[in-house]
Amino acid sequence: MKSQPAQRPLKAATLRDVARVAGVSAMTVSRVVNNDASVREETRDRILAVIQQLKYSPNLAARNLTGAQQMRVGLLFTNPSTNYLSALLVGGLDIASQLNVQLVVQKCLPDDDALAVARRMIEDGVDGLILPSPLCDCSDLIATIVGAGVPALAIGSGMPSRELLAVNIDEFAAALEMTRLILSLGHRRIGFVVGDRGHSESIRRLEGYHAALGEAGLAVDHSLVAEGLFTFRSGLDAAEVLLDLADRPTAIFASNDDMAAAIVSVAHRRMLSIPGDLTVCGFDDTTLATAIWPELTTIRQPIADMARVGVKALCDEILSRRAGHPASSSHSVLDYQIIRRQSDGVWGHR
Repeated sequence: MKSQPAQRPLKAATLRDVARVAGVSAMTVSRVVNNDASVREETRDRILAVIQQLKYSPNLAARNLTGAQQMRVGLLFTNPSTNYLSALLVGGLDIASQLNVQLVVQKCLPDDDALAVARRMIEDGVDGLILPSPLCDCSDLIATIVGAGVPALAIGSGMPSRELLAVNIDEFAAALEMTRLILSLGHRRIGFVVGDRGHSESIRRLEGYHAALGEAGLAVDHSLVAEGLFTFRSGLDAAEVLLDLADRPTAIFASNDDMAAAIVSVAHRRMLSIPGDLTVCGFDDTTLATAIWPELTTIRQPIADMARVGVKALCDEILSRRAGHPASSSHSVLDYQIIRRQSDGVWGHR
């Protein structure tokens, strides 16, 4: 009798699969899985139906691992960009669902004491902490966490601490390359919108912009550098400052997509053609970059992959310490990519 070939096992559904089919965010699915009462009943029922349809099991992959142990990892954040945070959560929740990890997400409002929040999470027994920028640059916070013997991960720092696990991109090189691209299109008056200067990556991006101008033999014109806070609102204000200049820039490079989208909005209101009258470039390649017109030329920072790589490294460190090994740290630098779309153009008539 001829034997039948063994069937390949079906790939287990992920949290992101459930979110996509249900038409909700990954964070909403996580809340339902963790019995959070804040989700509306209608939405909860829809998500539960999809979970049943896809046979989704949050800890399926982990239960298949010999000796897998439950871990609780805290994620503290203050980043004002919801687009950045959404990408971060998609990656973090996706890998957490595969590794038997409960991800506890805690927002630190501007008036909150991040140290107090971290201490409370440590007292509640989290096995590790994830610190996206700018929290990963706070020396007092780092000292408190390291002093408590809790493994921690920095995501997106421009200058990551040697005491933490870290995953990031080369912020300086990315901004340098983008500014070189804009220069290659013939632009010489290039505006730059700095992100929140409390974030180390803001400084590294500004330094990359300065370095590219220096390579081209151009002095830094400080009137072309506007302050931002990584928010859409601050991008609107920065755009007004730059476009009110008597000799306005022909291109503006913003430190994230939220601020770049705001610049596009102000340009449209002023009846400026993009890219005919003004080139606009962003940073991150969040979903917002393709949700506006024209779509943004930007730097693709693999935010979701950074979360996946970082959470996996943090879990490995937690398990290593449980096995009695000494504390260690590793830094991973992922690749970025320049994404050309419709918002950049050649400047040849000035």
